[in-house]
Amino acid sequence: MEIVKIPEYEYAQRRDKAAALIREMNLDVLVVNSTESDFANVRYFSGFWPLFERAGVAISSTGRSALLVGLESEIFAADMGYIDNIHVLMEYRESADPSAPQLKPETFKDAFKSIGVTGENIRIGVAAWIDTTLVIMDGIKESFPKAEIVRADEIMVKLRSIKSPNEIACIRHGFTIVDYATQEVIKALRPGVTECQMVGVAQRAIYEKGAEYEGLPMYVFSEKSTSHAISRPRPDRVIGKNDIVQLNLSARVDGYSPSIGIPLCMGKINPERKRYIDFLLDAHNWTKEQLRPGKAASEICKDFYQLFVDAGYKDNYVYGPCHGTGMIEVEPPWMETNSEYELEPNMCFQVDSFISGPGFGARWELGAAITEDGVDILTNPVGKFYELGF
Repeated sequence: MEIVKIPEYEYAQRRDKAAALIREMNLDVLVVNSTESDFANVRYFSGFWPLFERAGVAISSTGRSALLVGLESEIFAADMGYIDNIHVLMEYRESADPSAPQLKPETFKDAFKSIGVTGENIRIGVAAWIDTTLVIMDGIKESFPKAEIVRADEIMVKLRSIKSPNEIACIRHGFTIVDYATQEVIKALRPGVTECQMVGVAQRAIYEKGAEYEGLPMYVFSEKSTSHAISRPRPDRVIGKNDIVQLNLSARVDGYSPSIGIPLCMGKINPERKRYIDFLLDAHNWTKEQLRPGKAASEICKDFYQLFVDAGYKDNYVYGPCHGTGMIEVEPPWMETNSEYELEPNMCFQVDSFISGPGFGARWELGAAITEDGVDILTNPVGKFYELGF
């Protein structure tokens, strides 16, 4: 079985790059925080993926780092992560909120001192602001009441937007696994099975090929469920003959989480529904043709939206054509009409095309990496609409 992963030395390189950006922002220290479900920022620097508890990484302007974990994770983090300087803080405990009366936990002041950050009037940057709990923020303020705390998400966006060759290799390998899983589910589909039974087929397939986990809660939706832009499969929803079915399957490879999405029909599709899906596929293919370095993201989005307007599908539009992908299947940067950036080589996106039809929805989705002179589609191009015969 092929094992594709990020080498340990790349984590140190990431921390050094972060230190340069910390100095640019005139910060003394950067703190990034993560949860089990949105683990990316902590794992990006440390390789550690928390379970139950929260986790954090503190990086000084010199690049020295500390891994911050909850009450039960010290040995776990030492075994699974690439930062040896580990500190147990109450602020990262699990949601059951244990008091741990026998434990003498450390503080942010202890952790910062271990990486050379001392003093009171310091500037602290906090990234993954949206994943920083009030408890964590209160803990930082209690340790450093005179500090200036600033939002520093831009550091993580800059670092994670441009992928290394090793990152792209993980994403590409994930797509290979997902492509296999997609074909396995198509072979197993038949009227009378449930959505969750088909998710089980997909899970077996990705683990069989070496995935560490699902890259997202996998979608196998039928009929009404396909109208949900985001949702979960149901164990009681039976797939019927002539149903529209939406597949969005994913596989996580060393943290990287690509997804492939295709709609299909459990029989001959109604011509009116097919009209929506054919339009969406045309829009999807149009988007792939726009992806190249130097192209303004906002321009792609405005023109994509205009496709819907011109074709009479304005009210069926839900969101723009692409979003960043990497350690989380949806990560910055989004492509939106107000995006203020141009595409650069080694940016990676999910070309994610969704339409909301009457009583159903459809999505075509695959991954792409921007190259020096165009785009590299990272999996077999989606595009075949399956009408399964039963």
